[in-house]
Amino acid sequence: MTIPVAILGATGYTGAELIRLIEAHPEFEVAHLGAHSQAGKRAGEVLPGCAGSMANMTLAAADAALPDAVALVFTALPHGAAANSVFAALEAGKKVVDLSADFRHKSHDIYKSAYGTDHPHTELFEKAVYGLCEFARSNIRDSSLVANPGCYPTSTLLPLVPLLKAGLIDTSGIIVDSKSGASGAGRSAKTDLLYCELNDSVKAYGLPRHRHTWEMEEWALGFTGHEIQLRFVPHILPMSRGMLTTLHLSGSKTNNWHDILHKTFADEPFVRVLPQGTLPSTSGVSGSNRCDIGIAVLGAHEAVIVSCIDNLLKGASGQAVQNANLMFGLDETAGLAIHALWP
Repeated sequence: MTIPVAILGATGYTGAELIRLIEAHPEFEVAHLGAHSQAGKRAGEVLPGCAGSMANMTLAAADAALPDAVALVFTALPHGAAANSVFAALEAGKKVVDLSADFRHKSHDIYKSAYGTDHPHTELFEKAVYGLCEFARSNIRDSSLVANPGCYPTSTLLPLVPLLKAGLIDTSGIIVDSKSGASGAGRSAKTDLLYCELNDSVKAYGLPRHRHTWEMEEWALGFTGHEIQLRFVPHILPMSRGMLTTLHLSGSKTNNWHDILHKTFADEPFVRVLPQGTLPSTSGVSGSNRCDIGIAVLGAHEAVIVSCIDNLLKGASGQAVQNANLMFGLDETAGLAIHALWP
């Protein structure tokens, strides 16, 4: 018996990645694809990488009624557009993993500060579980609505949370510098994402306060009880996928930090802490659902931590499948690659 799945927002990069992952999943099966502007077309017309029977599936409207058989819905829609689809899916008795930002916050005020708009279904905030799997498994297993974390917060919170829990970090001076492949900006046509705009160039964006800063600060507090002040600067690189996040941290007992990270993630299938002094690269995790973490101790009170993920996998669709596996009591690693594409 397979579990029928719907993917809404199927023609974006995260939606396309979900199709690829679900097609290879031992328990899930794609039963419905929804899209906005591309509704009515065949999936293969819109997604060049889509082949076989999946390519012949007709894309329904994103707000079309879901088939009764569907048990799980992935909403890979933009923030603001996802909330109503999530509400409708829950009303129809489906479980939902939402890849937008619409349910990552517990406060309407914080959501509005980050995204500049009102939320239509604040009553669902308490129902949603923030799905950073390594720190929220028991809650995810019992939930019908999981808010999939953002890519930048995933790469930041995974190494940061254990050290905050240990009480070893100066919480007022955390600097996070992140660099992402262009797929993180989505598939819609934007002038600043044209080849000639991106090629041979690196640029910062989202200042003075990128919207993911609120998410990182909220869930650092949520997972550890420690309020933090975070200075976050994201950059976009001229590559398709990948994310490298550098955390500049001050605190105490820095020589113990590697051991804390290693013990925290020793049994985690998708987090690898590298030997002390070894730093990760985006190519080392590309195509996998893994986060690699490296640390370089600069002195008794300072250290740099670098984490790398594939922004479309552990940063989006891969983590969404990991969450779905937990929600349905499946092996957490089902359908997900631990090994990277190499070369």
